[in-house]
Amino acid sequence: MGIAARLEELGLPLVEEQLAHPTVAGIARGDLDERVFRSWLEQDYLFLLDYVRVFSRLAWRAPDGHLGDLVDLAHATFHEELSLHRSLAAEFGADLEGARKGPACAAYTAFLLDSAASYGTGLAALYPCMWGYSTLGRALAEDPPAEPRYRRWVETYADPGFAALARRIAEMIDEAAPDPDVAERRFLEGMRHEQAFWSVPVDG
Repeated sequence: MGIAARLEELGLPLVEEQLAHPTVAGIARGDLDERVFRSWLEQDYLFLLDYVRVFSRLAWRAPDGHLGDLVDLAHATFHEELSLHRSLAAEFGADLEGARKGPACAAYTAFLLDSAASYGTGLAALYPCMWGYSTLGRALAEDPPAEPRYRRWVETYADPGFAALARRIAEMIDEAAPDPDVAERRFLEGMRHEQAFWSVPVDG
């Protein structure tokens, strides 16, 4: 079993926990309180800006064969995923430019940026986001919400193109061959940050 496959095996029960989180369950039903999703959009927008920086930091340390992949991942995050957030922000009244990081967002981005100081373990640390959202998206797409805005969100993360990006990271982890114990610890810490991120701060 490769390192990435082992990480996924460890992560599956934690994805199930995320599916049971009230925020994710509300998206799945299509009846999540709009204030909660608006806050999530704002926090995730700020998170993704730093996620692009994580890819960029890893690109500096990457072998030549992986450099283009990391540039592509940074580009897809900045131009495609953030574009979805800007579109949904207009529909939910989110203030992306005025948003400030809550504790979960700040802790997660600090963890990822710190992890990116080491190439292989940095990839393992960021894998919970790409692989986790792809896995969540596919699970939610089995019975997608009727509410069109939440359905569009689900379809984005269930898209085969997004799954392909996650698979490429898995290949890069295995090629980088980080210390398996360190990779597992970083991956599981990332998964804990993923779970905490759903409990977004909500005003009012």
